[in-house]
Amino acid sequence: MAQGMVWYRRAMLWLSVLLVTALAVVVGALLYFGVPRNAAGMAAKGICSAAFVAGRPTPDLMAQDVLPASPVLSMITLSIDPAGHSVTARFAGLFARRAVLLADRGCVLDLEPDPSVKSYTPAVDPSQPWPLGEAALPAAQWGAGVDAARLEKVAADAFIGAGDPLAANARGLAVVQHGRLLLLRDAPGFAAGTRLHGWSMAKTITGMLTHKLVAEAALPIDAPVVDAFPAGREPAWVADWRKDERKAIKVSDLLYMRDGLASVEDYGTFGAVPRMLWGAPDIAAWAAGHKAEADAGARWRYLSATANLLAAVARGRFASDAAYWAYPRKAIFEPIGARSAVMETDTAGNWVGSSYVWASTGDWARLGQLMLQDGKWGEQQVLPPGWLQRASTPSTASGEGQGYGAHAWLYGNPQAGRCKADAAVPPDTIVMGGVWGQTVAVVPSRDAVVVRLGWTFKSAHYDPCKLLADVLSALPK
Repeated sequence: MAQGMVWYRRAMLWLSVLLVTALAVVVGALLYFGVPRNAAGMAAKGICSAAFVAGRPTPDLMAQDVLPASPVLSMITLSIDPAGHSVTARFAGLFARRAVLLADRGCVLDLEPDPSVKSYTPAVDPSQPWPLGEAALPAAQWGAGVDAARLEKVAADAFIGAGDPLAANARGLAVVQHGRLLLLRDAPGFAAGTRLHGWSMAKTITGMLTHKLVAEAALPIDAPVVDAFPAGREPAWVADWRKDERKAIKVSDLLYMRDGLASVEDYGTFGAVPRMLWGAPDIAAWAAGHKAEADAGARWRYLSATANLLAAVARGRFASDAAYWAYPRKAIFEPIGARSAVMETDTAGNWVGSSYVWASTGDWARLGQLMLQDGKWGEQQVLPPGWLQRASTPSTASGEGQGYGAHAWLYGNPQAGRCKADAAVPPDTIVMGGVWGQTVAVVPSRDAVVVRLGWTFKSAHYDPCKLLADVLSALPK
């Protein structure tokens, strides 16, 4: 009996040692990868933007926008300061991050608030017909070629599960054909004109801005990145690139995601994208810190890091950061009436060209229509001619890169497009795509734009190819 007790105590001691060791390993891994700090950054940034950029009511933002993304985020508590337009998030009460609203920069992490900045008020008129306002045509004016009953059913089905973060959770839908807004719907709980987050649809906006800077600011698209900065506007990481294989990477390689850098697109708890977006104050420097693992121009790989490098290259074309921050609004958003659109920056002042553009459903439709019209809006050529061709040119002549263009997805590409197996999706379909079900599909052969905004944590709940096919089936050919 006594010997049995000795063995029992020894076993319990070893079990305790193992449990403590395992806990130490887990905690060590979390700290090594910056998970507590990054998680607090994600919550502070996301809630600040949703509250003060989008103007949504704050009580449900954590439950709707943050908690379903990862169980780790349940350890966060929030403090929202409406008067100071800031949000502080604490992970386990220990790791605190604050995001503040700034002029022309959206919500930014780890900076001091600006008392002069107010909440971004809605800038669209829901009563005026689109494209001046947000009002769609009445169904009676759609025309005989539109299957009104079918389009209404497609729209209704698209919002099944709206408001449920564990379902499809659509937040906006718009259909444009022949320059006419046939349909625009916002999910229950979202006021007309509410700014909605596009996530990686921001990449296509970064591509548009790059295309404009090539023509209007002498950005050398086919030059090496290390030679693309005017005197005095070169970031520190360029000096390191000049010392190794990275000196061969061209600006065009960034635009088509062929840089060959040893980075990955990983959204997991320990992933590269969270470490960049919420862990790095200078996201471009973080991206630039990766070594080359393939020859420049030889390999396509979809990377948010690459989009942020391109945004840093664009920054070099401006004499001041204030001009750079205002450029998306002045160069694209205001000329087409997309007055709700906001492009946010990181702490160091770079556009978060991979992930942070907010706009109303109607304004996302305007941006899609601008793309469809090859940059022309009314009598004004907002983007230089040739954008549509540049965007729809495959990144590589073979392989996965055939399904991607200049910071835009080529969903209809017969070889590598996401929708290549769906005959109802035309081969010329170009798409802005976001990680949680955000889509702006541009279909030149049908003269159509289809917008779907969502917050879909489980991709199985939303198939962009099916939605696009269903919408197009209700439109005249």
